[in-house]
Amino acid sequence: MRRIVSLWLPFLPVERLRRRHVLSPDRPLVTRSHDGRRQVIAAADPAARARGVVPGQPLAQAQALVPDLQVLEADPDRDAADLARLAGRCLWMSPLTAPDGPDGIWIDASGCAHLHGGEPAMLGRLLDDLGRLGLSGRVAIADTPGAAHALARHGRARLAVLPAGAAETLLDSLPVEALRIAGATADMLHRLGLGRIGAVRTAPRAPLARRFGPLLLTRLDQMLGRVAEPIRPVLAPDLVQARRGFVEPISTPDAFRIVIDALVAEACTALRRRGEGARRLDLLFERVDGTTRSVRVGTARAVHDPAHLGRLLAERIESVEPGFGVEAMRLAVTAAERCGPVQDGGAWPGNTWGECGKDEPDLSVLVDRLANRLGPDRVFRLAPVATHVPERRQRRVPAGRAGGGGAWSADWPRPIRLLPAPEPVRVTALLPDHPPRAFTWRGSRHAVAQADGPERILGEWWRPATDADNDRVREYWIVEDRDGRRFWLFRRGDGQHAWSGDQGWFLHGFF
Repeated sequence: MRRIVSLWLPFLPVERLRRRHVLSPDRPLVTRSHDGRRQVIAAADPAARARGVVPGQPLAQAQALVPDLQVLEADPDRDAADLARLAGRCLWMSPLTAPDGPDGIWIDASGCAHLHGGEPAMLGRLLDDLGRLGLSGRVAIADTPGAAHALARHGRARLAVLPAGAAETLLDSLPVEALRIAGATADMLHRLGLGRIGAVRTAPRAPLARRFGPLLLTRLDQMLGRVAEPIRPVLAPDLVQARRGFVEPISTPDAFRIVIDALVAEACTALRRRGEGARRLDLLFERVDGTTRSVRVGTARAVHDPAHLGRLLAERIESVEPGFGVEAMRLAVTAAERCGPVQDGGAWPGNTWGECGKDEPDLSVLVDRLANRLGPDRVFRLAPVATHVPERRQRRVPAGRAGGGGAWSADWPRPIRLLPAPEPVRVTALLPDHPPRAFTWRGSRHAVAQADGPERILGEWWRPATDADNDRVREYWIVEDRDGRRFWLFRRGDGQHAWSGDQGWFLHGFF
């Protein structure tokens, strides 16, 4: 299912200038351009618009409305360059991004939302990223570029998500201006009582085509997904990329693999010359119908090994729908890092990362393949945490992240399985420091044959003592019942002082 994001940035020119110049934040700001002999408003910030100033208005009229108006010269070329750079910044979301007019960005996010926690979370992160840049905007996602464009500019929400496969009627309440038609056409439709998309959709098509030409119905069909609307991605010129065009379209996985090998070899040669390795690659399939499909793979560390990268991409081509055929393929390295020199031919076959003679293999190849098959959120490792509280001794980190807080260290053995939370048990034991003789857990009584302990663990002084998992004192025992099963029990308290805990017993894990 195709999913398109439309990002609308109506205040980009004035926000860019406000950041660049030392301007009063309390005074409305506009930019001016020349329309023949007149000076007109090219862009206005929210404060100016709130006082009646709109783009296209004569400058003299705007200054009459707002005497303290701040006016700067418009620079359309620089605005377009800033928009293109911003489109390149959005490559973290999807490999297909492109400017949409002077104030918008298209993002083909098909198959990308699960990598960012779902569509609402992905769009929220996009708006947060803009906020850190001092920019504001509105964003929407839908099945078609036309629907996303309409919701971003004419919907009521700053962040809008139109469900996949939504009914056509969900767009009926939007004004006809959302169809991206000329202002004169929209005015005429309003005068005819067809001011909403729903009225145009249900009206007879032939009279509309005769009266307004084919563009109105084309825009309507593009919004509803009846006519394809391609998005031509724009890639930064400094990216490492390779492209192959074909005399005849191709559509089989075997043909794709042959082209992938050639593209990866060319890209890896360029990466080696720059002393870099790929961290994220986007493979774009340019179809004969003008649309583009893409796959994205990532790596746990910087890689410039053609065999490894080609294998990752080949595993994803089954998800590509070639349509009537693919006329060109492009590989772009959208994220790269410097990588230090390594020596090939280590102590195991295929080692291209570790030092010669290293005793253990590098797992980055396995991590890459699992992450690209299962999703990056499902492949992780456990990193140690500097605490003695057992349930906080580890945390999940991405499998490819370097470091993690040091090595695990414990003088006493630890169980292979911890319960999600310690469970209370009834224990027979002599105070203050004798081991348990028997305990009852979930209705079953276990007689203790052997015990080892106690191991005293103190809570973290910087955390509130009222936390259920931050007891002042815990005394752990490893106990074995008469059937040979081993348990990890602890008493909350030292058995002598009331301040140390309530002396309750808990089961925490199994050996």
